[in-house]
Amino acid sequence: MGLAYNTYLNGNRIYGCKNCKAHLANHQDIISRNFRGQHGKAYLFNTVVNVETGEPNERNMTTGRHVVRDIQCRQCKDVVGWKYDKAYESAEKYKEGKFILEAELLCNVS
Repeated sequence: MGLAYNTYLNGNRIYGCKNCKAHLANHQDIISRNFRGQHGKAYLFNTVVNVETGEPNERNMTTGRHVVRDIQCRQCKDVVGWKYDKAYESAEKYKEGKFILEAELLCNVS
């Protein structure tokens, strides 16, 4: 399989894993700040780096039923959010393939 190397992001504001500081996302890539997770405020991103996805499972969320996968930091394995695989409501389809990172589980690394 080989070694997994971390990706390092460039930018004025980089979000990292609160536990190990591994880069996860660039502030400029936030699509929406109007999300809530288990730990409070959460952000919707188009792309994230240095994460591994878990198994898909169906969850009933405040905006309807979705198929999601937990995402964990590749370096320390802490869960940092989730990825939307499928939205059943047509108004929620824009979330498919996008990522949620929970603000409480992040830190600013730059």
